[in-house]
Amino acid sequence: MAVAALFDVDGTLLARNSATLYMRHLRRTGQARRRDVVRTLYLLLRYKFGLLDIENALGDSMRFVRGKAEPQVRADADAWYAREVRPNLYPQMADLVAAHQSAGHLTAIATSATRYLAEPLAAELGIRHFLVTQLVVREGLFTGEVVRPLCYAEGKVHWARALAEREGFDLAASYFYSDSITDLPLLEVVGHPRIVSPDPPLRRLAQRRGWPIVWPKLGDSSPLPLAALGATG
Repeated sequence: MAVAALFDVDGTLLARNSATLYMRHLRRTGQARRRDVVRTLYLLLRYKFGLLDIENALGDSMRFVRGKAEPQVRADADAWYAREVRPNLYPQMADLVAAHQSAGHLTAIATSATRYLAEPLAAELGIRHFLVTQLVVREGLFTGEVVRPLCYAEGKVHWARALAEREGFDLAASYFYSDSITDLPLLEVVGHPRIVSPDPPLRRLAQRRGWPIVWPKLGDSSPLPLAALGATG
């Protein structure tokens, strides 16, 4: 069967957390309050240590889109990506995506973020598939609902298995790159877990299990130690 390489986004492909960048964008454009930014930073700290209550965090997020027109949010997100997100893309990780593609591997983004971040990022990297948290839209407006399961923790496994069945690749022969302990369920399913700038809990676990760890840097285009592994396993 075919092989895939799945990539988390925040802290893996990107040097910054997109939720922080987006909240600051909303604050700068008058769409959020100062306390919303503080709340987001608090939730991200809990996420970093694997303590996030995803349902509470989701409720906070939905307040900003419920009732909004989808085309308006998409256009705003595209401008935000080009201005604030794109400069945080690790060149070394972009090269690693290209190495997998050259090896004939299916590449996909697997993130708890929405398609409004994943789509422009995937287009830039030449990635055709993305697993995301899906927001419900009716008559062009966001309802504040999401498709279950969320693309988070065990939910990523659900959507990765669905993609594997649809596209005909073997997760046991595939790769997943992540920085977060919340991605442990999918890291344990793939045959080749790859750890990128990990949070403290994932770093300790990866060291115990002997999983490869790399620390990409913005502005550095030198090959990562994983580059050869990415192509050959």
